[in-house]
Amino acid sequence: MAFIAYFLARADVLVYFSVFIVLFIFWINGIKKSTAKMPPGPMPLPVIGNLHLVDLERPHESLMQLSEKYGEIFTLHFGHKKKVILAGYEIIKEALVTQADDFGERAIAPIFEVFSHGLGITFSNGEAWKSMRRFTVSTLRDFGMGKKSVEGRVQDELMPLIESFKSHNAKPFNTHMLINSAVSNVICSIIFGKRFEYDDPTFQKLINLLDESIKLVGTPKVMLYNYYPFLGSLLGLHKKVKQNIQDLKSFISQCSMKRRLDLDANDITGYIDAYLLKQEQESSKAETYFNENNLLTCVRDIFSAGTETTATTIHWGILLMMKYPEIQKKVQDEIKTHIKPRQLPTFEDRKKMPYTDAVIHEIQRFGNILPLNLSRSTPNDVYFRGYFIPKGTEVMPFLTSILYDKTQWKTPYDFNPNNFLDEDGKFVRNDAFMPFSVGKRACAGQSLAKMELFLFFTGLLQAFTFCLPPGVSRDDLNLKPDVGFLLVPAPYMTCAKPNY
Repeated sequence: MAFIAYFLARADVLVYFSVFIVLFIFWINGIKKSTAKMPPGPMPLPVIGNLHLVDLERPHESLMQLSEKYGEIFTLHFGHKKKVILAGYEIIKEALVTQADDFGERAIAPIFEVFSHGLGITFSNGEAWKSMRRFTVSTLRDFGMGKKSVEGRVQDELMPLIESFKSHNAKPFNTHMLINSAVSNVICSIIFGKRFEYDDPTFQKLINLLDESIKLVGTPKVMLYNYYPFLGSLLGLHKKVKQNIQDLKSFISQCSMKRRLDLDANDITGYIDAYLLKQEQESSKAETYFNENNLLTCVRDIFSAGTETTATTIHWGILLMMKYPEIQKKVQDEIKTHIKPRQLPTFEDRKKMPYTDAVIHEIQRFGNILPLNLSRSTPNDVYFRGYFIPKGTEVMPFLTSILYDKTQWKTPYDFNPNNFLDEDGKFVRNDAFMPFSVGKRACAGQSLAKMELFLFFTGLLQAFTFCLPPGVSRDDLNLKPDVGFLLVPAPYMTCAKPNY
């Protein structure tokens, strides 16, 4: 007791002891940080970093090769910018699900900052992102996403799409604009409360703006702009992307102004109406995220995501059915067994059609339309798999490495529906099937996309057999995608021969 009394009486001793404890904690943390380094990777060169190792037209192919050499986690230098690449199912699941908070922010590339400014759903962070995503998911559900009610919207769009295909009288044509218009109309009915005619010039302009922007964002010039923003005025392409996005926002703004004039709280017809109503409800708050700029950016995000990814998957589907007519025939046989002629498919039919379900899943896996995913950023210093990843580091959960993971798929590089079937022909789920990403930042509209893919693909194969144009052989079909942010099939022609 005397010792304790003496110790407490000596204030200077307490001060020295406290300082010692603080220094000891810093020393321990220093030891931890000094022994935990960033993931390894190739030696960067001055100025360009590791850009000489990456094909900017097909970066996913280069990253697959690098992952073979450096493993599941490695660091690449894109100019002065460091990126940590995560490759393979196990490590990506661990990062995005098990340690979701450590990899929860969105990394914002300069090209996306140009037109998002931290707003919307896709490229926002923090409370702004949580608020917008929560509202969007809730509102989309109210308008039937993932429910029976949205099925009618897809079926209503399937009928004019079939009629448009029939108008070509089994002669060669490019399906691109028709499919993009049909898919876009489903999301338009949810956003704007209405659909557009396929030949509407304003609607066609919107579809073309989306197409062009998606392609430009993935070009080498724009990717170089992301790594060297000061080259922007020299490269120039980012200005075209910015103009396209501005044109889209102008259209959305006009729609929102019209809806504001006619807004009726008892007759909410679409996402814009719901947003405007929420904006009114929050108008008395000192701080709110429900402002005009966020409306325009959210609608643009939903419109873009709800059109391009699903439409691109269907384009791959038709191309692959021409490439593998024996698979097309098996799908059509299953359709005939479970759906009556001229009866539109329902999402409930999927449960009875394992082969068709497997083919659609395999189209998504093989098509690999978002190969690089959208990058994450570490909100704090992160220790992961024995490595140290500093706060603010861009982390790429590389989707191609999951969809083509040799440890997860029977034939990762071949189109093979058996990747989703057991020996008895029953559908088998695979946790490594992640075309919509996974975790808190997974695609908010994936339930709608799944329904659209089944109804459009099944409905089209029920109505038509897709054949090669005269003079074209299966070997002539090009399965190498165009250059772009999404892996879109190179333009092709098809003959849609009616089945009845």
